[in-house]
Amino acid sequence: MVNYMPKKLFLLIGIVLVIFLLFIYRIYDLAYKNREFYLNEARLINEVYVSGSTAPRGRILDANGKVLVDNIGINAIYYHKPSNVTLKEELFIAESLVKLTNYQYKYDENKLKDFYLVKYAEKCNELITIEEYNMYNERKLTKNDLEKRKRARITNSMLNNMSKLEKYSSYFYYLMNEGYSYDNKCLIKNVNDEIYASILESNLPGIFGEIEWSRKYLYEDTLKTILGDISNSLPKEKTDWLKKGYSLTDKVGISGLEEYYEEDLKGEKAIYKVGDNNTLELVSEAKRGSDLVLEIDINIQLEVENIIKEEMLKAKKTANTEFYKESYALVSEPTTGAIKAIAGIRLITNGKEKSFQDVSINVIKNAYTVGSAVKGASMAVGYQNKVIDIGSKMTDGCVKLANIPAKCSYKKLGVLNDIDALALSSNYYQFIIALKIMGYDYTYNMKAEATKEHFQKYRETFAEFGLGTTTGIDLPNESSGLKGTTIAPDLLMNLAIGQYDLYTPVELLQYINTIANNGTRLKLNLMNSIKEGTNVLAESQIKVLNKVNLEEKYIKRIQEGFLNVMAHGTGYWYINSQIKAAGKTGTSESYIDNDYDGKLESYVLSNTFLMYAPYDNPKYSIVVISPNTSNLNSKNSYRSPVNRLIARKINDFLFSS
Repeated sequence: MVNYMPKKLFLLIGIVLVIFLLFIYRIYDLAYKNREFYLNEARLINEVYVSGSTAPRGRILDANGKVLVDNIGINAIYYHKPSNVTLKEELFIAESLVKLTNYQYKYDENKLKDFYLVKYAEKCNELITIEEYNMYNERKLTKNDLEKRKRARITNSMLNNMSKLEKYSSYFYYLMNEGYSYDNKCLIKNVNDEIYASILESNLPGIFGEIEWSRKYLYEDTLKTILGDISNSLPKEKTDWLKKGYSLTDKVGISGLEEYYEEDLKGEKAIYKVGDNNTLELVSEAKRGSDLVLEIDINIQLEVENIIKEEMLKAKKTANTEFYKESYALVSEPTTGAIKAIAGIRLITNGKEKSFQDVSINVIKNAYTVGSAVKGASMAVGYQNKVIDIGSKMTDGCVKLANIPAKCSYKKLGVLNDIDALALSSNYYQFIIALKIMGYDYTYNMKAEATKEHFQKYRETFAEFGLGTTTGIDLPNESSGLKGTTIAPDLLMNLAIGQYDLYTPVELLQYINTIANNGTRLKLNLMNSIKEGTNVLAESQIKVLNKVNLEEKYIKRIQEGFLNVMAHGTGYWYINSQIKAAGKTGTSESYIDNDYDGKLESYVLSNTFLMYAPYDNPKYSIVVISPNTSNLNSKNSYRSPVNRLIARKINDFLFSS
């Protein structure tokens, strides 16, 4: 035991010596070697920084570089409460601002009483009785109780005796003390340069100036709902953004592209260092956010909107259009998914006065019964399930099932093959396909049953084309349409002719694009690029969502059918251009609640049109939807041609050169 003690003692001494040397080196490092570094770190820890109120957001531009949304900078006066400021000094600041601005401000009784309690504190003390002061000293009343009684005993006569200067000053005093004491309080916005300079030159404690940024829409209401809005402060539903560095007073995108591209569009706020007595020193200026460049061509957009407005006004002069209020039109490049125009116009009638409202955002939110426009996808269901083939012929007629009224085409169309069925829009042809999907060969007055699986076959194929599913468009809260829930054989037949499920206009756009692209479904996109100056931060990429599960020969058959629709079928009058086009029309029947009582009373027609051109090398695709164009009744079945006229004029504009 004795032999090992010296070794252990030596080891212990060695450890102590090492620790002592490390301690000495640490002192040397702190005091001499890296003294400045650690001093700076300490300063940073102890220094306090605050951000400015707003930052300029990035601009939104069209495909040609034309600015659609910009920023307006306005002079704003802010107050940051100094740490040692007194109530009397705040009264002085408030009165000084009134004198400097010479404005007349709104005030109310509450603001006046707040001001009076401070300005005339001694008079207010006289409003408390000796008994009440005794009760306070006996802790039977609190200081807050006394303040409440003072406030309650301030009479209108006392307030009326206040000068105009005092009354106007109460407004500023209220703003200076509203909310948290450490917040920057905005006192005045949109101050002219002269007054702005005079306020800053006065060197009032805690008063500083800043540029407040707001959005300017250069084309007024054009695309307004697509471009979106920004909030005046952080919405309650987005308070989790505080973790991202946002503050409660931040303006953020709350709809449309402003919301979807918030992270890119938001700017960097100015940073101030808080000095002695809560003075502010500018550290870094506000920086504008990145620019969002769209695929939208504003020239096409404006022309499409003007066409819709002109034709709507003409249509409303005709009979039987009382429920027609809006039309939608979209233009895209089918081979890329880029949207060149996206218009939704609602006509507002107030007596003799008429105005238009932008409702373009409805193209992703509202779903409609689109009628025969879906028959290309319905034909694909027949091909996929081997119930029809290229050249399959039928004699057009009516389908009569047991206990179900006969269902027919709009007229007798004779002997049809698959291409003719599309060109002439035969309902009967699609009814027979639907029955075959259910496992039946049609006989008059037969009984038939449908299952959920039969509906699913249609919906799965439709989704491959973009119908009944989201398109991936870069806008928030896109709807996937509306699917019927009742299972019945006649409803499956209705589904096949576009008279059951409801689809959004952008779904129809993706659908016609998929046909134009030989069965390849591409994501729709509004964004072309994100830029910081001339530096491109991000660019839109063509994104393939899926390939329709259908042999190329069948896709070509659908394309040929759509070609014949435009050449000599139901779409012939929708285009008067020499451009070779392919497309499909749709007319749907439905009931609407015309007096908002929860009951469907009025029987109406809606019109749908979709196409792409040129047929061999698609440049543009077009979708036009006009809901409730005609009110059908026993006396009048007039069908307003507004949808056709809108489509023709858009075609003429796009393919005139």
